[in-house]
Amino acid sequence: MRTVLGDARFSLAEATVRDVPRLTPQRQGAILTDQDPPDHTRLRRLVAKAFTARRVEQLRGHAEQITRELLDEMVEAGPPADLAGALAVPLPGLMICELIGVPYADRDRFRDWVGAWMSVTALTPEERGEHLAQLAGYLAGLAAQRRRNPTGDLLGALVIASDEGDRLTEDEVVQLTMLILAAGYESTASQIVNFTHALLTHPGQLALLRSRPGLLPGAVEELMRWVPLLAVADVLPRYALADVELSGGTVRAGEPVLLAKHAANRDRRRYEDPHRLDLTRDAQGQLGFGHGIHHCLGAQLARMDIQTALAALLDRFPDLRAAVPEAELTWKTGMAVRGPVAFPIAW
Repeated sequence: MRTVLGDARFSLAEATVRDVPRLTPQRQGAILTDQDPPDHTRLRRLVAKAFTARRVEQLRGHAEQITRELLDEMVEAGPPADLAGALAVPLPGLMICELIGVPYADRDRFRDWVGAWMSVTALTPEERGEHLAQLAGYLAGLAAQRRRNPTGDLLGALVIASDEGDRLTEDEVVQLTMLILAAGYESTASQIVNFTHALLTHPGQLALLRSRPGLLPGAVEELMRWVPLLAVADVLPRYALADVELSGGTVRAGEPVLLAKHAANRDRRRYEDPHRLDLTRDAQGQLGFGHGIHHCLGAQLARMDIQTALAALLDRFPDLRAAVPEAELTWKTGMAVRGPVAFPIAW
């Protein structure tokens, strides 16, 4: 798996010009995530500085403040509370919107548009296309505002890059912003709910984490390994540009390889007893965020959001528990990401 993800002889861009297995009737290649160098390198370099570990750590205090305020509101309303609506969605939403420069106050306008990005069959092709077109129009309007009144956020930086020569086109500015907003919003929100659910259904591991809070960073890595985010394998296959020897045989030039990172995260050759959740396990190197040049750009921000949310929940609520039986949970359907639609909790 790591060989394919990190080897330049496997191309993602090639999948955009072939009739490959896909999740929707339309070809839905996305800027950055379906490109090879040098195009991928050029675009990633422009946005990577906003997601460095140092920059993300500078945001941690703000994330902790937002989390305290969200939990205060949850406590004031009283149990039960929907963890998704009360914390898991607004925390990463506020953080990614602030980093990009998208007004979170507009969330009622763009939340459904963002969700359409992750739709497989939840929306019709026509509905999905309409939502994404509306999101693109909205972001194009924000970019036009930045052109008139420059700002120091990521969107402002991308607009400057588009205005200072041919480094970015206007469409690239919109498409990059759309990708970062959608991925940073929906994915992290789903995993905050999924990880809390995993802990509550593994009370021994939950008790261990409560007794040893220093385990939290490593616990998030183990949860990333153990809990798959995607309901499907990678959306696009990689195509071999040359004959490549893998452990299972030879992939000939022009042949595709479909990846399943969640399966690799349960590989017995890498992890002892891989189907067991073990928060003391060294899960560094798990592939939940990918590997190689397409390693998730926002991985550090996602880690920080998740660590902040879990730490606050465990500290604030010693008796945190699910408020409904497992059988009453409704799980997402027709979406690329998995998780409960809502997760009622009590304390």
